[in-house]
Amino acid sequence: MTENSSSPSSPKTADITDWRSIVTLVVFVITNVIVLFPFHVPLYIPRWLSNAFIDAAASCRIIGPRHKNQSGENADAHSSWVRLSLPLNIVTAPLIADLFLLAILAIGREEVKGGTLGADHIEPLDIMIFFITLAYIAISIDASGLIRYLAFKVLSWGGKYGHRLFFYLYVFFFGLGTFVGNDPIILSGTAFLAYMTRVSSNIVHPRAWIYTQFAVANISSAILVSSNPTNLVLAGAFGIKFIEYTAHMIVPVITTAIVLFPFLLYIVFASPKLIPISIDMRTLPEEAKQRKPVNPNIPHARGTAEQEEDSQSEQGKLLSLEEIMNPFLDKRGAAFGGIIMAVTLITILAINAARSSIGAVQVYWITLPAAVAVLIWDISFGWLHRHETREIARKGREQLELARLEKERNDLAAGGNPVEGAGTNSEAEVPESQSSVTDKEKDAGVVASTTTTTPNLNRQNRTTLASRARDAYRWSQETFPTATAVLSHLPYALVPFAFSMFVLVQALKTKGWVEVFARGWDRWVAKTGTVGAIGGMGFLSVILCNFSGTNIGTTILLCRVIQEWREMYRLGKTVEVITDRTFWATVYSMAVGVNYGAFSTALSASLAGLLWRDILAKKHIHVRRLDFARVNMPIIAIAMTVGCAVLIGEMYLIKKDVPYVPPPLSTES
Repeated sequence: MTENSSSPSSPKTADITDWRSIVTLVVFVITNVIVLFPFHVPLYIPRWLSNAFIDAAASCRIIGPRHKNQSGENADAHSSWVRLSLPLNIVTAPLIADLFLLAILAIGREEVKGGTLGADHIEPLDIMIFFITLAYIAISIDASGLIRYLAFKVLSWGGKYGHRLFFYLYVFFFGLGTFVGNDPIILSGTAFLAYMTRVSSNIVHPRAWIYTQFAVANISSAILVSSNPTNLVLAGAFGIKFIEYTAHMIVPVITTAIVLFPFLLYIVFASPKLIPISIDMRTLPEEAKQRKPVNPNIPHARGTAEQEEDSQSEQGKLLSLEEIMNPFLDKRGAAFGGIIMAVTLITILAINAARSSIGAVQVYWITLPAAVAVLIWDISFGWLHRHETREIARKGREQLELARLEKERNDLAAGGNPVEGAGTNSEAEVPESQSSVTDKEKDAGVVASTTTTTPNLNRQNRTTLASRARDAYRWSQETFPTATAVLSHLPYALVPFAFSMFVLVQALKTKGWVEVFARGWDRWVAKTGTVGAIGGMGFLSVILCNFSGTNIGTTILLCRVIQEWREMYRLGKTVEVITDRTFWATVYSMAVGVNYGAFSTALSASLAGLLWRDILAKKHIHVRRLDFARVNMPIIAIAMTVGCAVLIGEMYLIKKDVPYVPPPLSTES
C-alpha cells in the first residue's frame, strides 16, 4: 500500500524539527531517566528568610516555634544558609516536566485536556476513579486480615514439606491476584513471607519465596481488566470489552503460570538453601495459640512486641511466628468486602459486555458506590467498637512509655548518673483521671493526647494546627482503625504520576513524535508479520517498562503509538495491509508485556515494585537494584517466551488473515 499525504488535522512528521518538539522529546527522556534513578536536589535559602517564614507560621499557630538551645539562642544560628532537599522522583519529575513544557509553550490547553479529561478513547480521570475505588475494596479485604488468614491456612496445608508448600503458595497467590490485583498481595503477602522465612531455621535466604510471589502477583493481574490500571488503559484505548479481553488473555497467562512453576522450583531456585525439601519451622507455644489476636490496624496494638519483633533476637522470632500462626481476622468485614468485590466484578463484566445495547456506561459508576458502601461499613464497624480499640491503643502506648523509661534508667545507671526522679512526667506515674480524657469527650470531638504529661510552661508545647492534625490522625486510627489503614495505603502516587504521564505522551503526539514511532513500527511489522509483531511488541513493552515511566507510562505511550498506526492504516499510509490477526496480536502482546514487565530489571518498572521493596526493607530484607535484575532476568525470559509463544498459536487459531477494519471515527472522539 502506498503512502499518502498526511491529513491537515493530523500531526506531521516534519513538525519534529521544531525546537519545541525536540525539547519535548528530550524532556520526556530525561523525566523517565529520573523516574528510574530518583534523587534529591539540594536547595539553599538564606536563614533569615527561613526563620521569617517559620516565625510567621508559628505566630499563626500553624506549627510550633523554632527550637532554642539552653542559652536561649536559636539552634544552628551559626549557619547563614538553610539546606532543603527537593525530591525528584516518580511523582515530582513528570509534574515538573509538564510545568516546564507549559512555561516554554511547548504544550497548551489541548495537551492538558487530552491528558486529564481524555482523548482517543483513553480517559485518565475515569480510569483513576475506577482504579482507586476498586483498590479501596481490595485493600479493605486485606485490612480485615483475610489474606494473611488464608495464607496461614495454606501454610498449614503445606506443613513442613518445602516443595509442596511452595506449590500451594504459588497457586494461592496466583488465584488471589487474579481477582483482587497485585497490590493487596504485595501489602500482606510480602510481610507474611518475610515472617515465614524468618522463623524457619533452614531457609537461608527468602529470595525464592519473595521473588516468586512478586512475579506471580503481576502475571495473574493480566487476566482481568480490573486487576491492573495498565489493563484499563489498554481496554479503553481499543474499545475492548472486558470479557473479550479476559477470553484472549486467560490461556497465555495460565499457561505461563503452569510452565513457569517447575522452572522456578527446579532450575532458578533449585538450591535446598532456598526451598528445602523439609522446612524446620519453630513451634508456637500453646499460650500464644490461645491468645486473642489483636487487630494490627490499631496503633501500638501489640505494645513492645512491635519493637522486639524488629530485632533479630529469639523473642523477636517467636513474635514473628505468632504473627503468622495466630493471625487476626475480622470475619464480618472480610465477608462483607468479599461479597461486595464479587458483586462489583460480576456487574462490571455484565454491563461492559452489554454496552452496545444499553449505551455507554462508565465503569466507575459501579465501583464508586461499591467503595462508598465498604467505607461506610468500615467506619460504622469502627465506631461501634471504638471503646475496645481505644483501650487497646492506650495500653500499648503505656507499655511503650514504660519500656522507654526503663531504657533511660538503664542508660543513666550505666553512665553513673543518678536515676532518682527519672520518668516522673510519664503517663504511667500520672493518675488515669489526669492522663486521658473520657470516651464521651473524644466522641464529642475533644481530641487530646493520652500521653500528656504534667503541665509544662515551655512555649514549645502549645497547641498548633500541626499538633491538632497529629492528634486527629491518631484519634482516627484508634476510632476507625480499618478505614484509616485502608485510606493510608491507597496508591495515591499513581494519580499525579498517571495524569502527568498522560500529558507528556499527549505532547509527544501533538508534536509528531508518536507518528514517527508508529511509522517505525509499521515497517517492522511489514517485514516480520504476525510473529514479528508479537515478539517485537512483547520485547519492546518489557524494555520500556524499565525506561519509560513504569508499566503505566509504557502502556500510555504504546497505546498512542498503536492508535496512530491504526490511523495511518485508515488513511492509507501504511506500507502493507494490516490484517485482523496482526493488529490484535500487537495489542494483546503489549498486554502481556506491560504486565510481565513489572518483574524485569528495574524496581521502578511498576509502582507495585517500589511498594514491595519498601515493605521488605521494613522487615530487614534489602533488595538491591542489581540483585533484582539478576534474579528476575531468567524469570521474565521464561515468562515472556511462554506467553508470546502461546499467544502466537492463539492468534492463528482464532483470528483470520483478513484486512483489519478500524472502528468508525465517531467512536473514537
